[in-house]
Amino acid sequence: MSPQGLSRRELLLRSGYVAAGLTAAGAVGAADVAAEQGGVELREGTNMSAALSPDGRRIVVDLVTGIWVLPSSGGRARRLTDDLQDATLPVWSPDGRRIAFQSYRDGNFHLYVIDADGGTPRQLTSGRFDHREPAFSPDGRRLAFSSDRDGSYGIWLLDLASSALTAVTSTPDEEAAPRWSPDGNRLVFTVNDVAIDAVTVATGERQRLISVTGTDRVFGPAFGPGGQPSYMLLRGADADLMLGSQQVTRGEDVFGFAASWSGRDVLYVADGRIRRRSGDIVKDVPLEASVSVARRDYRHRVRDLDWGGPLPVRGIASPVVSRDGGQIAFRALNSVFIVPSSGGSPRRVIDDKYFNSDPDFSPDGKTLLYASDRLGTADLWVRDLASGKDTVLTSLPGAQTAPRWSPDGRKVAYIDHDGALWTLEVASGNVQQFTPALFMPGRPSWSPDGNVIALAAVKPFSRRFREGTSQILTVDLRTGELRYAEPMPFRSLATRGDDGPLWSPDGKYLAFVVESVAWIAPVDASGKLIGDPRQVTDEVTDSLAWQGSDALVYLSKGRLRVQGIKGGPARTIRLNFSWRRPRPPERSIVHAGAMWDGESGRLRNDIDIVMEGGRIAEIRPHGNGSDVVDARGLVAMPGLIDAHVHWHLRGRQWGDRQGRLWLAYGITTTRSPGDPVYQMLETREALESGNRVGPRFLATGEAIDGSRVYYNFMRPTLSRRQLDLELARAAELDYDMIKTYVRLPVEYQQAVIRAAHTAGLPLSSHYLYPAANIGMDGMEHTGATNRLGYSHTVSRTGHAYQDAVTLFTRSGMSLTPTLFNSKALYADDKSLVQDERTKILFPQWEYDRFVTDANNAGTPAGAMMRRVLAANVDMVLRVHRGGGLVICGTDAPLDNVAVSLHQNLRAMVTFGFTPREALTTATRNPARWLGLENRIGVLKPGAYADLALVDGNPLADIRAAAAVRRTVVGGVHRTVSELLAPFQSQPVTRAAVNQVLPAGPSAESRHWWHEPEWTTHVCCDH
Repeated sequence: MSPQGLSRRELLLRSGYVAAGLTAAGAVGAADVAAEQGGVELREGTNMSAALSPDGRRIVVDLVTGIWVLPSSGGRARRLTDDLQDATLPVWSPDGRRIAFQSYRDGNFHLYVIDADGGTPRQLTSGRFDHREPAFSPDGRRLAFSSDRDGSYGIWLLDLASSALTAVTSTPDEEAAPRWSPDGNRLVFTVNDVAIDAVTVATGERQRLISVTGTDRVFGPAFGPGGQPSYMLLRGADADLMLGSQQVTRGEDVFGFAASWSGRDVLYVADGRIRRRSGDIVKDVPLEASVSVARRDYRHRVRDLDWGGPLPVRGIASPVVSRDGGQIAFRALNSVFIVPSSGGSPRRVIDDKYFNSDPDFSPDGKTLLYASDRLGTADLWVRDLASGKDTVLTSLPGAQTAPRWSPDGRKVAYIDHDGALWTLEVASGNVQQFTPALFMPGRPSWSPDGNVIALAAVKPFSRRFREGTSQILTVDLRTGELRYAEPMPFRSLATRGDDGPLWSPDGKYLAFVVESVAWIAPVDASGKLIGDPRQVTDEVTDSLAWQGSDALVYLSKGRLRVQGIKGGPARTIRLNFSWRRPRPPERSIVHAGAMWDGESGRLRNDIDIVMEGGRIAEIRPHGNGSDVVDARGLVAMPGLIDAHVHWHLRGRQWGDRQGRLWLAYGITTTRSPGDPVYQMLETREALESGNRVGPRFLATGEAIDGSRVYYNFMRPTLSRRQLDLELARAAELDYDMIKTYVRLPVEYQQAVIRAAHTAGLPLSSHYLYPAANIGMDGMEHTGATNRLGYSHTVSRTGHAYQDAVTLFTRSGMSLTPTLFNSKALYADDKSLVQDERTKILFPQWEYDRFVTDANNAGTPAGAMMRRVLAANVDMVLRVHRGGGLVICGTDAPLDNVAVSLHQNLRAMVTFGFTPREALTTATRNPARWLGLENRIGVLKPGAYADLALVDGNPLADIRAAAAVRRTVVGGVHRTVSELLAPFQSQPVTRAAVNQVLPAGPSAESRHWWHEPEWTTHVCCDH
């Protein structure tokens, strides 16, 4: 129960009824309320497209995902579409009476048409495939467009009279952005963003017009004067308008959309402005548009971080049931537990403070298989349950995670740190690879005969846009066949973690979670689905395990439940299982040579910081006293906050190292906008109970996503009913925030915002508008993964314009920059790479990649990255100095854990921030966002005793913020040497010896998406 009264659960469940009834009319109401505050005037548009009407009198643009029309001479624009329409890329009909555009209104991209004078848009396409980038034929009878209907993006035609669809191209390439020739005979389009082709529509004959090499890319093709191809060429940090091989613009940030040509004159968009060019004469077309932003006046309810009484354990991670059905094993509180399947008091069986995870009972129930990093990295171990003896099974490079016994107990299937599936023969120690590296696959499950392994794996719809569905991947160990299967048409498994597929012991079914409820599907011996899936549960369902072949054990809102597959009521497995926060240290005093309190513009010298009960009791001039920590040569500063991390994106691979590394670099609080929910809960409870070493952890579970997903911890959400299940999980499990992700449509996003705010929860997403008008609290990244394939907050060269900056400063939405390009600064200074803390606490494979990235910073590509970085920081600085809320975050481990926060701060200072301004984004600002203002991010009486003692003055030299010698969290002191100690000296020789056998034929990479998670930093592509 919240100390303020109603619990979050009660609040969110109540608001769920409101959410279920939200309609488009509700969205308009929200906009009307915001409009009472006055509109936000926009004069520029970041990555805005524009098209000139056939008569040359009007221009249509897609400012902030709306369709607007203005006079061609410039002036006040009139909006034709509302927020829910989520409309972009408008084009005129030849007669100028209609405008076609793409819209994401219903959770897929579809084509619409609207009268140029306004009215109700009319939908032209439908279904689960995406339809984008319309272009009217010169006779007005057809629309050319791009679609992923055929396994990759191709060019299609829509007959407007009959609605018939015809494929113009059908190749494995990604073909996009079609435009007609004036005579209507040909279409020009991009190919994989590296070429421009033209096709004769009647015959299919193709001609290559433009090719680029290296990192160059082409966008926005059109036919220009003399039939030459017009396009935007992106070369490094330069974006120029081209006509054939002729460079039309220089020094302008041209956006990647088709230009409108009238003879030799051209209209295009660059530097945020609509621009006309006639020879060397360039003139901007003035734009005036007004949009509204919503109030955020809800009460932010923060979890009680001080309560010392017992709390129920909710963080039950990866439960499994013994083959006889009598016992359940799981990870909780940084230990492995076993409990009778009838319930009772769990028994802690593995507890050595290292990261021990993913237990599995041997077929005879006598041993427990698990992964542990007690020898430095994640190895496979077995625990004899009678004697308590542990035996290591693997001694291999990298990490071995998520293990499962084979039905006969002779082999183990596991996933390595690159996402490849392997098997281990227990008697010989031989290991063999059976899949290529996969993007964040799930835990494997054996067929009863041991011949096939099933696991969850993503299958994208196209290479152009990475999202797809999480499918059932079966691997035949005998034939080498890899087979993907959707659990249901156009449906995803709920997550690629512990939500299946999971073979029943009798081999008749695969069990899995779809749309947050459990299903079973009949299968043959190869794992092929041979009948329709059947729903087994109707409540929030996670983390499946079979109990025999006739019941499923699962987690529902933090409780273990069991449900027979033939029906009947579900039963709770009641556990006598609680945790409590340890009593904070009673009193300690730090004598610091100087202190920055997180607010002042200068240091305060020679002070004592008195800490009592985990909080700062007093800050006073230094005096005599006993039991004083002597830090007279150091500067005390608030512990840093990384406001964007994902503990469990590589949590199994990093293990116990991750939390220690954050502390060693002075980071005392982390915020995760997305993690597997029970892994998140287990870590949060382990940290707060003192069973794990690391910073504070405030987080959400899986991000709420739409019809397609990519990461393994995104929840594909396709219905209002499911949306209520997602919100019920968030309420019951006491999320600290909620994140909505890339493919969630605006209407659903609005429903989530209303429900979350009723429960006092803040939210974040990847979008600025209409998010700012429906109450979203923050946006992650300067310009991140976006369903459009480009951002409306930064251009492809990293620049932001007046619309984006003003919306941040006027709406109050936070901005979390995640400056990935800060790696460019390693060309000047590699001290963070060479630091002892980095070398010891990075897993070797992570450190090797870090070194490679740092060395590449000195290449021409690194120099280009530096220019984009400067543009990113310029945006962030303008938001910050304009009164906006910037909160520093890194997206670790997608960027390097801990060190990337310091590299972000150094980048800010390099390109204009003062050190104090930069530090504020990693202290007071994120504390405010988290509802912990004056409790973290500052040093003052009453605040938590969270601080770092550093060697140097961080207000004079930002590098000093990384020179941490001691960290304190809640009054608990840890020196850097203490944090490094468990991994400083690992055994030279190890008991297990493993021979690596030749990979099986199924390990051959057969698809472009067969690659490790770390290969491409796709999170923040523009």
